[in-house]
Amino acid sequence: MRWVVVTTPFEVHESGAFLHGTKADLAVGDVLVPGHLSNYGEGRPANHVYVTQTLDAAVWGAEMAVGEGRGRIYIVEPEGVFEDDPNVTDKKFPGNPTRSFRTREPVRIVGEIADWVGHSSEQLQAMRDGLADLERRGLAVIYD
Repeated sequence: MRWVVVTTPFEVHESGAFLHGTKADLAVGDVLVPGHLSNYGEGRPANHVYVTQTLDAAVWGAEMAVGEGRGRIYIVEPEGVFEDDPNVTDKKFPGNPTRSFRTREPVRIVGEIADWVGHSSEQLQAMRDGLADLERRGLAVIYD
């Protein structure tokens, strides 16, 4: 029997590592840098690279990222300073329980987590509906 890890919100990944969820097909040794098109918000370059220490937040990143293909979760090492992600911290979850951060410095891929389980189709649809509602009301702001 094969056991699969199911995500729990606000639970730091057992490794304590930083994680990055995306649909980009990358390799160990690749470096993520700001300036590429954002995974969120069409046609807008990202000024930061976003990372988290919770598998659940990384899964959301992988599932909600734009692009084709499967979601991927990379284990990463920021190569410089990072700060709390203001899009999550104190805006939605005071105190940063999602352990979400951002940096303008390079982030190096050091591994990949392949055995994660995504959210249910109902959870994904609820997230998409909520984001669409924010967009309709002009509240889909990303502080980047």
